Amino acid sequence: MDKNEKTRYSDTELQEFKELILEKLRSSREELAALTQSLSNPNMNGTDDTAGTYKTLEDGSATLEKESINQLAARQKKFIDNLESALVRIENKTYGICRETGKLIQKERLRAVPHATLSMEAKLKQA
Repeated sequence: MDKNEKTRYSDTELQEFKELILEKLRSSREELAALTQSLSNPNMNGTDDTAGTYKTLEDGSATLEKESINQLAARQKKFIDNLESALVRIENKTYGICRETGKLIQKERLRAVPHATLSMEAKLKQA
């Protein structure tokens, strides 16, 4: 390893990433709340006035939509958990260090995927 090669991001850089992550957390939590809200409030367009056949089709469609919303909510929850873990790494000053190579993950990658724990080099080796 080159003597001049950085082993961690500076406190100023970490603060920039922290702000980015906090903003993503805020919007992600809002999105999760909206998904949760749509699950707890079933479709207001009741099917009482439709024929039995159409009601069955609509019930099937509603079930499929509910499953889809559940999957989106689960994905959003996992994303939030990953962002919260990234905040812990910022506090520990280990944020942005690849867990495979020990090298710094490029800033561009962290801006695109702020919860990344692998450099592109390590990620490509996994493929």
